[in-house]
Amino acid sequence: MFRHVAIVTDSTAYLPQGTMERHGITAVPLTVVLGDRALEEGTEITARSLAQALQKRRPVTTSRPSPQAFAEHYRKVAESGATGIVSLHLSAELSGTYDAAVVAAREAPVPVRVVDTGMIAMALGFCAVAAAEAAETGGTVDEAVTAAEKRAAGTAAYFYVDTLDYLRRGGRIGAAQALLGSALAVKPLLKLDGGRIEPLEKVRTASRAIARLEEIAADRAGSAPVDIAVHHLSAPERASALADRLRARVTGLADLHVSEVGAVIGAHTGPGLLGVVVSAR
Repeated sequence: MFRHVAIVTDSTAYLPQGTMERHGITAVPLTVVLGDRALEEGTEITARSLAQALQKRRPVTTSRPSPQAFAEHYRKVAESGATGIVSLHLSAELSGTYDAAVVAAREAPVPVRVVDTGMIAMALGFCAVAAAEAAETGGTVDEAVTAAEKRAAGTAAYFYVDTLDYLRRGGRIGAAQALLGSALAVKPLLKLDGGRIEPLEKVRTASRAIARLEEIAADRAGSAPVDIAVHHLSAPERASALADRLRARVTGLADLHVSEVGAVIGAHTGPGLLGVVVSAR
Protein backbone atom coordinates (compact mmCIF):
# COMPACT_ATOMS: atom_id res chain seq x y z
CA MET A 1 0.00 0.00 0.00
CA PHE A 2 1.18 3.50 -0.78
CA ARG A 3 1.40 6.12 1.90
CA HIS A 4 -1.08 8.99 2.00
CA VAL A 5 1.09 10.96 -0.46
CA ALA A 6 2.79 8.93 -3.20
CA ILE A 7 5.95 9.98 -5.02
CA VAL A 8 6.30 9.39 -8.76
CA THR A 9 9.34 10.23 -10.87
CA ASP A 10 10.66 9.12 -14.25
CA SER A 11 13.31 6.67 -15.37
CA THR A 12 16.02 9.31 -15.75
CA ALA A 13 16.28 9.66 -11.95
CA TYR A 14 18.41 6.47 -11.96
CA LEU A 15 17.59 5.73 -8.35
CA PRO A 16 18.86 2.39 -7.01
CA GLN A 17 16.05 -0.15 -7.01
CA GLY A 18 16.46 -0.74 -3.29
CA THR A 19 16.05 2.97 -2.59
CA MET A 20 12.87 3.11 -4.67
CA GLU A 21 11.40 0.10 -2.89
CA ARG A 22 12.35 1.39 0.55
CA HIS A 23 10.64 4.73 -0.06
CA GLY A 24 7.78 3.49 -2.24
CA ILE A 25 8.88 5.66 -5.19
CA THR A 26 7.68 4.64 -8.66
CA ALA A 27 8.95 5.76 -12.07
CA VAL A 28 7.43 6.24 -15.52
CA PRO A 29 9.89 5.16 -18.25
CA LEU A 30 11.10 7.31 -21.10
CA THR A 31 11.68 5.68 -24.48
CA VAL A 32 14.78 5.17 -26.59
CA VAL A 33 14.20 4.81 -30.32
CA LEU A 34 16.89 2.57 -31.79
CA GLY A 35 16.51 2.45 -35.55
CA ASP A 36 12.82 1.68 -35.98
CA ARG A 37 12.34 0.14 -32.52
CA ALA A 38 10.91 2.05 -29.55
CA LEU A 39 12.29 0.59 -26.30
CA GLU A 40 11.42 1.48 -22.72
CA GLU A 41 14.35 2.66 -20.64
CA GLY A 42 15.21 0.32 -17.82
CA THR A 43 13.26 -2.69 -19.07
CA GLU A 44 13.78 -3.08 -22.81
CA ILE A 45 17.18 -1.50 -23.42
CA THR A 46 20.33 -1.55 -21.31
CA ALA A 47 23.11 0.98 -21.08
CA ARG A 48 25.50 -1.56 -22.59
CA SER A 49 23.37 -2.20 -25.68
CA LEU A 50 22.88 1.55 -26.07
CA ALA A 51 26.63 2.16 -25.91
CA GLN A 52 27.23 -0.54 -28.52
CA ALA A 53 24.67 1.06 -30.84
CA LEU A 54 26.29 4.48 -30.44
CA GLN A 55 29.74 3.08 -31.15
CA LYS A 56 28.37 1.56 -34.37
CA ARG A 57 26.84 4.96 -35.18
CA ARG A 58 23.33 3.54 -35.36
CA PRO A 59 20.60 6.21 -35.25
CA VAL A 60 19.39 6.73 -31.67
CA THR A 61 16.79 9.19 -30.42
CA THR A 62 14.78 9.53 -27.23
CA SER A 63 11.13 10.21 -26.52
CA ARG A 64 9.09 11.34 -23.52
CA PRO A 65 6.40 9.14 -21.99
CA SER A 66 2.95 9.76 -23.43
CA PRO A 67 0.25 11.49 -21.36
CA GLN A 68 -1.59 8.17 -21.53
CA ALA A 69 1.35 6.39 -19.86
CA PHE A 70 1.27 8.92 -17.04
CA ALA A 71 -2.51 8.68 -16.73
CA GLU A 72 -2.33 4.90 -16.38
CA HIS A 73 0.46 5.18 -13.81
CA TYR A 74 -1.46 7.74 -11.74
CA ARG A 75 -4.55 5.54 -11.84
CA LYS A 76 -2.61 2.53 -10.51
CA VAL A 77 -1.02 4.62 -7.77
CA ALA A 78 -4.42 5.93 -6.69
CA GLU A 79 -5.88 2.41 -6.72
CA SER A 80 -3.06 1.36 -4.38
CA GLY A 81 -4.32 3.78 -1.76
CA ALA A 82 -2.68 7.15 -2.42
CA THR A 83 -4.90 10.17 -1.90
CA GLY A 84 -2.36 12.59 -3.38
CA ILE A 85 0.60 12.33 -5.74
CA VAL A 86 3.77 14.37 -6.17
CA SER A 87 5.18 13.77 -9.65
CA LEU A 88 8.82 14.92 -9.98
CA HIS A 89 10.56 15.02 -13.34
CA LEU A 90 13.68 15.89 -15.25
CA SER A 91 14.20 19.41 -16.49
CA ALA A 92 11.56 20.65 -18.91
CA GLU A 93 14.44 22.34 -20.77
CA LEU A 94 15.69 18.89 -21.75
CA SER A 95 12.51 16.87 -22.29
CA GLY A 96 8.76 17.10 -22.78
CA THR A 97 8.23 14.65 -19.90
CA TYR A 98 7.00 17.36 -17.53
CA ASP A 99 4.47 18.59 -20.09
CA ALA A 100 3.10 15.07 -20.62
CA ALA A 101 2.72 14.63 -16.86
CA VAL A 102 0.86 17.95 -16.58
CA VAL A 103 -1.66 16.84 -19.23
CA ALA A 104 -2.26 13.52 -17.46
CA ALA A 105 -2.57 15.14 -14.03
CA ARG A 106 -5.68 17.05 -15.12
CA GLU A 107 -7.65 13.82 -15.42
CA ALA A 108 -6.09 11.89 -12.52
CA PRO A 109 -8.46 10.35 -9.93
CA VAL A 110 -6.56 12.03 -7.08
CA PRO A 111 -4.80 15.43 -6.87
CA VAL A 112 -1.40 15.42 -8.59
CA ARG A 113 1.30 18.09 -8.23
CA VAL A 114 3.71 17.93 -11.15
CA VAL A 115 7.12 19.49 -10.51
CA ASP A 116 9.82 20.46 -13.00
CA THR A 117 12.84 19.93 -10.77
CA GLY A 118 15.26 21.37 -13.33
CA MET A 119 17.41 18.32 -12.55
CA ILE A 120 18.40 15.03 -14.16
CA ALA A 121 19.93 11.70 -13.08
CA MET A 122 20.54 11.42 -9.33
CA ALA A 123 20.12 15.19 -9.03
CA LEU A 124 16.47 14.32 -9.74
CA GLY A 125 16.71 11.15 -7.66
CA PHE A 126 17.79 13.01 -4.53
CA CYS A 127 14.77 15.31 -4.94
CA ALA A 128 12.46 12.31 -5.13
CA VAL A 129 13.97 10.82 -1.97
CA ALA A 130 13.56 14.13 -0.13
CA ALA A 131 9.89 14.28 -1.12
CA ALA A 132 9.38 10.65 -0.07
CA GLU A 133 10.99 11.25 3.32
CA ALA A 134 8.66 14.21 3.88
CA ALA A 135 5.65 12.07 2.96
CA GLU A 136 6.78 9.24 5.23
CA THR A 137 6.55 11.51 8.26
CA GLY A 138 2.96 12.43 7.41
CA GLY A 139 3.75 15.41 5.21
CA THR A 140 1.17 16.83 2.85
CA VAL A 141 1.54 17.14 -0.91
CA ASP A 142 2.70 20.75 -0.45
CA GLU A 143 5.25 19.74 2.18
CA ALA A 144 6.64 16.98 -0.04
CA VAL A 145 6.94 19.43 -2.94
CA THR A 146 8.70 21.96 -0.70
CA ALA A 147 11.18 19.28 0.45
CA ALA A 148 11.96 18.37 -3.16
CA GLU A 149 12.39 22.00 -4.21
CA LYS A 150 14.67 22.68 -1.25
CA ARG A 151 16.80 19.68 -2.17
CA ALA A 152 16.99 20.83 -5.80
CA ALA A 153 18.18 24.27 -4.70
CA GLY A 154 21.11 22.66 -2.87
CA THR A 155 22.07 20.25 -5.65
CA ALA A 156 24.65 20.65 -8.42
CA ALA A 157 25.52 18.34 -11.29
CA TYR A 158 28.76 18.32 -13.30
CA PHE A 159 29.66 16.17 -16.30
CA TYR A 160 32.68 15.11 -18.29
CA VAL A 161 32.13 13.80 -21.82
CA ASP A 162 34.66 12.50 -24.31
CA THR A 163 33.00 14.49 -27.09
CA LEU A 164 30.22 17.05 -27.48
CA ASP A 165 29.05 15.39 -30.68
CA TYR A 166 26.28 13.35 -29.07
CA LEU A 167 24.88 16.39 -27.27
CA ARG A 168 25.00 18.33 -30.53
CA ARG A 169 23.16 15.59 -32.43
CA GLY A 170 20.40 15.56 -29.83
CA GLY A 171 20.07 19.33 -29.79
CA ARG A 172 21.12 19.58 -26.14
CA ILE A 173 24.06 21.88 -26.82
CA GLY A 174 24.71 24.36 -29.62
CA ALA A 175 26.55 23.36 -32.76
CA ALA A 176 28.98 26.25 -32.31
CA GLN A 177 30.03 24.99 -28.86
CA ALA A 178 30.45 21.45 -30.19
CA LEU A 179 32.53 22.60 -33.16
CA LEU A 180 34.69 24.77 -30.92
CA GLY A 181 35.43 21.82 -28.67
CA SER A 182 36.34 19.63 -31.63
CA ALA A 183 38.52 22.29 -33.24
CA LEU A 184 40.56 22.78 -30.10
CA ALA A 185 40.75 19.04 -29.35
CA VAL A 186 39.69 19.70 -25.78
CA LYS A 187 37.83 17.58 -23.25
CA PRO A 188 34.71 19.43 -22.14
CA LEU A 189 33.31 19.78 -18.63
CA LEU A 190 29.63 20.65 -18.42
CA LYS A 191 27.20 21.67 -15.70
CA LEU A 192 23.46 21.70 -15.19
CA ASP A 193 22.45 25.35 -15.00
CA GLY A 194 18.87 26.61 -15.03
CA GLY A 195 17.75 23.19 -16.18
CA ARG A 196 20.03 23.32 -19.21
CA ILE A 197 23.34 21.63 -19.99
CA GLU A 198 25.91 24.41 -20.23
CA PRO A 199 29.68 24.45 -20.85
CA LEU A 200 31.72 24.82 -17.69
CA GLU A 201 35.38 24.46 -18.68
CA LYS A 202 37.52 23.03 -21.47
CA VAL A 203 40.55 20.97 -20.47
CA ARG A 204 43.27 19.64 -22.74
CA THR A 205 43.33 15.95 -21.75
CA ALA A 206 40.92 13.40 -20.32
CA SER A 207 43.01 12.82 -17.20
CA ARG A 208 43.20 16.53 -16.43
CA ALA A 209 39.48 16.94 -17.10
CA ILE A 210 38.59 14.16 -14.66
CA ALA A 211 40.94 15.60 -12.04
CA ARG A 212 39.28 18.97 -12.50
CA LEU A 213 35.82 17.35 -12.22
CA GLU A 214 36.89 15.89 -8.88
CA GLU A 215 38.20 19.26 -7.69
CA ILE A 216 35.00 21.11 -8.68
CA ALA A 217 32.79 18.53 -6.95
CA ALA A 218 34.89 18.55 -3.78
CA ASP A 219 34.85 22.35 -3.66
CA ARG A 220 31.07 22.35 -4.08
CA ALA A 221 30.67 19.78 -1.30
CA GLY A 222 32.76 21.73 1.20
CA SER A 223 32.51 20.34 4.74
CA ALA A 224 28.73 20.37 5.18
CA PRO A 225 26.70 17.11 5.07
CA VAL A 226 26.20 16.06 1.45
CA ASP A 227 25.16 13.09 -0.64
CA ILE A 228 27.13 12.39 -3.81
CA ALA A 229 26.37 10.31 -6.88
CA VAL A 230 28.96 9.35 -9.48
CA HIS A 231 27.48 8.36 -12.84
CA HIS A 232 29.16 6.88 -15.88
CA LEU A 233 28.49 5.24 -19.24
CA SER A 234 30.85 2.42 -20.20
CA ALA A 235 33.49 3.75 -17.79
CA PRO A 236 33.13 1.71 -14.58
CA GLU A 237 36.80 1.81 -13.60
CA ARG A 238 37.01 5.58 -14.01
CA ALA A 239 33.81 6.02 -12.00
CA SER A 240 34.94 3.73 -9.19
CA ALA A 241 38.31 5.47 -8.92
CA LEU A 242 36.68 8.91 -8.90
CA ALA A 243 34.23 7.79 -6.21
CA ASP A 244 37.09 6.48 -4.05
CA ARG A 245 38.93 9.79 -4.30
CA LEU A 246 35.81 11.79 -3.42
CA ARG A 247 35.09 9.46 -0.50
CA ALA A 248 38.53 10.20 0.90
CA ARG A 249 38.35 13.92 0.16
CA VAL A 250 34.82 15.04 1.15
CA THR A 251 34.66 15.28 4.93
CA GLY A 252 30.90 15.78 5.16
CA LEU A 253 29.99 12.85 2.93
CA ALA A 254 26.85 11.00 4.02
CA ASP A 255 25.88 8.66 1.16
CA LEU A 256 27.77 7.98 -2.06
CA HIS A 257 26.15 6.20 -5.00
CA VAL A 258 27.98 4.90 -8.07
CA SER A 259 25.87 3.86 -11.05
CA GLU A 260 25.79 3.63 -14.80
CA VAL A 261 23.32 6.00 -16.43
CA GLY A 262 20.48 4.57 -18.45
CA ALA A 263 19.95 4.68 -22.18
CA VAL A 264 18.18 8.05 -22.31
CA ILE A 265 21.02 10.12 -20.87
CA GLY A 266 23.56 7.85 -22.53
CA ALA A 267 22.06 8.55 -25.94
CA HIS A 268 22.86 12.25 -25.51
CA THR A 269 26.28 11.99 -23.86
CA GLY A 270 27.93 8.97 -25.44
CA PRO A 271 30.29 6.36 -23.94
CA GLY A 272 32.92 7.70 -21.56
CA LEU A 273 30.56 9.96 -19.63
CA LEU A 274 31.47 10.74 -16.03
CA GLY A 275 29.07 12.74 -13.93
CA VAL A 276 29.10 13.92 -10.32
CA VAL A 277 26.00 15.08 -8.45
CA VAL A 278 26.55 16.90 -5.15
CA SER A 279 23.42 17.34 -3.05
CA ALA A 280 23.35 19.13 0.30
CA ARG A 281 21.38 17.45 3.04
